[in-house]
Amino acid sequence: MKPTLRRFCQGLALLVALLLAFSPGLSAYAKPARDGTAPTPAAADQTPLVRITQVDNSQFPKVTVYVSVTNAAGEPVGVEPGAIQISENGQVMKADDVSGSGQIGSLTTLLVVDVSGSMLEAGKLQGAKDAAIAYVKQMRAGDQAGLLTFNTQVRYVQPVTTDKAALTAAINTLQASSDTAMYDALGQSAQTLKDVPGRKAVIVLTDGLDNVSKLSADQVVKEIGPSGLSISTIGLGEPGKLGVNSGLDEAGLRTLSDRAGGVYGYANDPASLQGIYERYARALQSEYRLTYTSPAALRDGTNRNLTVSLDTVGAAGAAQAKYNPGGVLPEVAQQAAWPVFGAALGGLLLLLIVPLMLGRLLQGAPGKGSKGFSLGRKKSGIKLK
Repeated sequence: MKPTLRRFCQGLALLVALLLAFSPGLSAYAKPARDGTAPTPAAADQTPLVRITQVDNSQFPKVTVYVSVTNAAGEPVGVEPGAIQISENGQVMKADDVSGSGQIGSLTTLLVVDVSGSMLEAGKLQGAKDAAIAYVKQMRAGDQAGLLTFNTQVRYVQPVTTDKAALTAAINTLQASSDTAMYDALGQSAQTLKDVPGRKAVIVLTDGLDNVSKLSADQVVKEIGPSGLSISTIGLGEPGKLGVNSGLDEAGLRTLSDRAGGVYGYANDPASLQGIYERYARALQSEYRLTYTSPAALRDGTNRNLTVSLDTVGAAGAAQAKYNPGGVLPEVAQQAAWPVFGAALGGLLLLLIVPLMLGRLLQGAPGKGSKGFSLGRKKSGIKLK
């Protein structure tokens, strides 16, 4: 074999060896996500991340907490329900009822869609329609959804229903124009779902900056507090252009979803929207529900701190949330109410009766005393001067 050919073969063998040596490392990375996020190591993907998505205290002192367990990509991760531990104000709670993944009952979703004028660009509105219809198609029996849109006006296009055909028809009617009033739409969403029982979630899609809302993000978070729902956000815009209407306030959307028990996703094109909607649906349908009885059973108007953690090897941290049992006038213990009232009433009666009795005694004492004294002295033979 000629020296040149020998060196070529040696180099080729070395190249093959290097490829084989590094191939395990190459396989440790997942494929790029459909939503344009960076690839994540496969091992880290399965680390359970726990979130509190909704707190329902409508039956207080019974408190129901909905918990999501996902990996870093937002896909559901199965755990034993007994591994989920809840604490209220630092005290570990014993669950009265636990529902495992996929057993939380019916889910109510309000799809909130931006129909401002910028949604007409690059096929974004049609992409949003297709993604919303895909979400409706995967709804389970008993699940329901509604459709609310916003530009400068907020419109409740389709009331909450289990009718998939009605939802699909409503989505297909959407048209885009004008500016963006997202926070006003979310405020109305909270009011719309206020009296709906069970697990309820808002998924909002926007491609621009809110520029005409009367409400602020803080007011929206305060509004959803009593209704106990979650808000997840999807951004479909241009994150680097905050000075124009088509820009995207990613930081604001992410913060809003974090504060409202939801998640944030970014779609870099209309085609990736469907993947995000479907992932949100899988996560919502795979949540856990735990109900416990609060040891502080009075509606005293004070916040209660909740902590949820996983008793699972490799679990990442804990989730925290707050709820308030309400109460315009703080309640007092019922056992103490009647005795205290009776004692107070008795004291008032004594204050009224005692002076009257003393007055009568003092008025009658001189006459009776003189008469008795005089008769006594006459009987004893003593003369009075």
